[in-house]
Amino acid sequence: MGSSHGGHLSVPCIPTGNGTNWANPIAQRRCEDFGCWRWQPPACSARLFERSRIKALADEREAVQKKTFTKWVNLHLACVTCRISDLYLDLRDGRMLIKLLEVLSKEMLPKPTKGRMRIHCLENVDKALQFLKEKQVHLENMGSHDIVDGNHRLILGLIWTIILRFQVQDVIKEMKEGPETRSPRDALLLWCQMKTAGYPHVNVTNFTSSWKDGLAFNALIHKHRPELFDFKTLTKSNARHNLEHAFSVAERHLGITPLLDPEDVFTENPDEKSIITYVVAFYHYFSEMKKLEVKGRRLGKVIEHAKETKRMIEGYGGLASNLLTWIEQTIVSLNSRSFANSLAGVQHQLQAFSTYRTVEKPPKFQEKGNLEVLLFTIQSRMRANNQRVYTPQEGRLVCDINRVWRHMVYWVHWGGISGLGVDWVCVGAVQVLGHLGLGLGHIASILGHFQSIL
Repeated sequence: MGSSHGGHLSVPCIPTGNGTNWANPIAQRRCEDFGCWRWQPPACSARLFERSRIKALADEREAVQKKTFTKWVNLHLACVTCRISDLYLDLRDGRMLIKLLEVLSKEMLPKPTKGRMRIHCLENVDKALQFLKEKQVHLENMGSHDIVDGNHRLILGLIWTIILRFQVQDVIKEMKEGPETRSPRDALLLWCQMKTAGYPHVNVTNFTSSWKDGLAFNALIHKHRPELFDFKTLTKSNARHNLEHAFSVAERHLGITPLLDPEDVFTENPDEKSIITYVVAFYHYFSEMKKLEVKGRRLGKVIEHAKETKRMIEGYGGLASNLLTWIEQTIVSLNSRSFANSLAGVQHQLQAFSTYRTVEKPPKFQEKGNLEVLLFTIQSRMRANNQRVYTPQEGRLVCDINRVWRHMVYWVHWGGISGLGVDWVCVGAVQVLGHLGLGLGHIASILGHFQSIL
């Protein structure tokens, strides 16, 4: 039953009778503790175990991708009130694929062929694939029959290619760091690094392990909307809570559909493509938010510009009314005067007239010039903004004001006071001064002063 080996009793513990050559030394290992030969798995079994583990991880990754991509497709199909239930089945006829590409590209594709036969499905899928080729999308080893036949791997590959072309590709346009050409993935990674820089315990170096603890998702949100939560309350050790918090805040406050579940990320090997698909949704939301902010600032400037133009128009109307009122009052005031019968009265009238010429008239003349400049400015601003040019109402045009001004000046110089011309005014002044008994020298002096004023 046993034999002595090295001073120890060797007890065979290898099962027999199953057709396996257990005596093969490769399949045996010596158990030093018990001094017996015990069976150990051969090397080929380890390889089989590793292969089965790899396959299990691949299946898990495929399941996560299918779930994420299905949500992503439905997110965009919702724009045309459509949805799919099974990614592998519902794209086979090509109809949903055509609708998806129309939504993403904002272009019209050829109408799908009617019918449910295989040939009709192949034609529809081919229309979608041909559109992608026209967009310079490389489809390697993929034909319409692969999609119609429901090839899992190639359907996932097709959706991923579409995501890269119509979602991730846009990131490159914003991330212009230099002459080198970045891949869409690297451009998105750089964007994430820029937005999360400075946040404690956040170091985004990839789209797998860097997102497992949920802090990177929260940092992205907090960077753009810091009023939503206090980042300091989150801890690296509570990964599941961090992920749930980020996904919940993104859905409730940003309207970003949660394409992932916490368990999809908080795992040993998160799926890179699924995380990229979700992260790029954040990019597009915040990019659009930035565009809206820029548009808002521009709109604010336009509104403020319009308000300023309105204030200028109102200012023009007020200044024009005041100037016209002053001109009319000046004409009436001068016309209502008559020569005084005393020397003091005449001198007072001369002083009043001098005040009009030297004090009242110059600033009003300046106002008239300012009105012309103001109206030119208003009309220039409105032309620059393609607005209908403002025209003052009848009687307040610049030409109307100039005409009334010339009438006032003409009347003062040639109409005289009380309707008399300058010559008649001088004659009247001589008569008045003569009656007052003044000498000719004195009269000539006063008259010269009077003429200089006129």
